[in-house]
Amino acid sequence: MSQAFMKAVKERRSFYGLSKEQIVSQARIQEIVDDAVKYSPTAFNSQSARVVVLLAEQSDKLWNITKETLRKIVPEDRFASTEERINGFSSGYGTILFFEDQSVVEEMQMQFALYADNFPIWSNQSSAMLQFVIWTAFVQEGLGASLQHYNPLIDQEVVKEWGLPAQWKLIAQMPFGKPTSTPGEKAIYSVSERVKYFT
Repeated sequence: MSQAFMKAVKERRSFYGLSKEQIVSQARIQEIVDDAVKYSPTAFNSQSARVVVLLAEQSDKLWNITKETLRKIVPEDRFASTEERINGFSSGYGTILFFEDQSVVEEMQMQFALYADNFPIWSNQSSAMLQFVIWTAFVQEGLGASLQHYNPLIDQEVVKEWGLPAQWKLIAQMPFGKPTSTPGEKAIYSVSERVKYFT
């Protein structure tokens, strides 16, 4: 295993301080996302992942949708902290939306009925691997990112705004950009309590 890969894995953290300064070209961002979608593993090679990349004003639009959706349900006296958090995500250069195409999942359930109950689980696991690949690749480019989950609250608005298929289920949102702050120390629990070896 290359040292560069493990270094990137160790350095992948949640960066909440971001700026809109473009430090990676759009072409490179597209190359990372396209390769991650093509080569991240999926159960039965189902390739159910769908990704939407929102840059600049399009990303701002997503976080405005999120903010206004939350404004309707968060008590007014507690909204200031929510708004500050959302503004932090909006301060980045872009946002990646991760979806899973439910029509693919349902087709796999029909094709392989014996495993039908597992395909939604495997779909989520595949999405998580894709998220990790992109997140880690971004670290190697000097980008900061975090993973957010405002679904299903914003699902309908997102599908409507960008004209996406109704079968695409929103899984997560990844705001990214140039890091403007450093994450704090990460607590790591004892590996001896989490891993067992038998020889």
